[in-house]
Amino acid sequence: MTVTQRARGGGDDTEPDLPAADIHDVLRNDRRRMVLELLGESEDPVTVRELSEVIAAQEADTDPAPRNVRQSVYISLQQTHLPKLSDLGIVAYDENAKTVAPAENAAEVGVYMEVVPKYGLAWSEYYAALGILGTLVVVAATIDVPVLRVLSPGSWALFLFLAVVASAAYQTTHQRSSLVHRLRD
Repeated sequence: MTVTQRARGGGDDTEPDLPAADIHDVLRNDRRRMVLELLGESEDPVTVRELSEVIAAQEADTDPAPRNVRQSVYISLQQTHLPKLSDLGIVAYDENAKTVAPAENAAEVGVYMEVVPKYGLAWSEYYAALGILGTLVVVAATIDVPVLRVLSPGSWALFLFLAVVASAAYQTTHQRSSLVHRLRD
């Protein structure tokens, strides 16, 4: 068999959800996280060599990375990380062709992969800020603050409500594990 099958359930779809402990164990390792990020950016299967070169360059902070670093990453991916991800049904790892592609549980782990830049905002912070801003604008329009009285408080409230709906729609369409994507599959 060329593609390592999921160890639990032998590929049976009776238990599609990964336990949270398995997800956290997968994401605890930097190399496994980088594999998942790189696979998320690619439409086609990726070779183990390509993965190892990119990961080694990131780890060594130089491109190309030294040969010994690339070799170390390649071996650890091939012997440890990719089989583990494959056993959990997160990636499809073809051991003969040395290719890797997302598998059925990749989207489930993708929820935990949402990365917020160092000085960026999480979605929850964004929605809280939008709510506070909306409340302040509506109150200011109600008490006739000069710049804001151009529109009625109801118009400001409608505008901010539409901003929340548009933001939620954007987040839903770009988050792989959303209800919309699960219904589509």
